[in-house]
Order: sequence, then C-alpha cells, then structure tokens
Amino acid sequence: MKVKICGLNPVRDVQLAIDLKVNFLGFVFYKKSPRNVNLEEIKKLKDYNKKDSLFVAVTVDANNEFIKNIVLKNFDYIQLHGSETNERIQELKTMGLKVIKAIKIKEETDIKNFKKYKDADIILFDTPGMEKSIEFPKNLISKLPKGERYALAGSVSHDNIENIAKLGVNFYDLSSSLESDNQLGYKDHRKIKKFITKLNELKN
Repeated sequence: MKVKICGLNPVRDVQLAIDLKVNFLGFVFYKKSPRNVNLEEIKKLKDYNKKDSLFVAVTVDANNEFIKNIVLKNFDYIQLHGSETNERIQELKTMGLKVIKAIKIKEETDIKNFKKYKDADIILFDTPGMEKSIEFPKNLISKLPKGERYALAGSVSHDNIENIAKLGVNFYDLSSSLESDNQLGYKDHRKIKKFITKLNELKN
C-alpha cells in the first residue's frame, strides 16, 4: 500500500510526513487553492533528508519556465490536473521528471480516459471538484484498474480506508480529510498520524 498526502506546508508538515514514511508528499501550485504554496517556502525543501519519500509538485497546465525554475530543482514528480496530453507527458519526462496524471471521474465511462496517458508513471483517479472535497463515487471504485500505477483521491479517510482497501485499491491520495476542522488547508498532525497508523495495521 502506498500513500500520498497533498496540500502540505513545506515548513510545518514535511518532517512529520517523512518520519511516518509517507511515500509521496504533494505541494499545490494553484493560486485559487487555500493550499497554494508560497514559492519562498519551497526553498526549505532542500533542508530535509527525504529518505524514501518523494516530493510532488501539483500543477495545472504549468509552463516550461515554471517547470525548469521550480519543479526540476525541487521535486521528483509533477502532478498534472489540466488539459495536458500524452505528448506533453512525454515532453516532461524528457526533462527528467516522473509524471502523475489526474483523471476526473464522474461516471463509469470516464475511467477509460486513463488509456490516453500511457506514458504517465502514475494515474490518479480523482473527483471533478479538485480542491472542493467532492466524494468519489463509491460504486465506481471497484471498477478502477488495479495495481501500483493507479491511485485514488477523493474522500479517502481513516473511517473508510478499510472498506476501500477491500475493493482492491492500494494507493491512496489524501488532502482535505487530514485537515483541521476549523481551518481549510491546514493539516492536522493528529489526523495524519491516525491515518498512517490505520494504514500500517491494514498492511500487517
């Protein structure tokens, strides 16, 4: 089982995530988001010993200048939430990045769209509401392709991880479910620890 936590703060949350052996640490570059990262704080990422964790830049139609100046210098993966094509994925990979491509799922016919992005390293099946915490359609989870290349985002939490795991999912992407009840975009470290503890129990 793998886990990615998205919307992290480069100063406050990273060491905890590394210590808990979170596989992928996601940082959001999307100005409309309450989780949008301050570019100055990104410089702090170089101070960490990542161990086995990987850093992910979460983007929407990022341009090459941003990729060369920010992403390539600080991140292992780029996550794509825009209109990027498989050709764009190929281009990004020639720059030296690994690629996560997000696919928005409303109905069963949307699932097959992942086949358009055969060069992506990871496919992330997400809800249509990026940043709006919309619940992933439960009836479609069992219909997603299986394997470590495929991740699920949208309403994954400590309360439902056991049931989702039974549907064959083994790669989970979380964000809002790990946030403070009082402050959008602010991760609650107790919730993170509780989720990882549950995930480790399921692994064993």
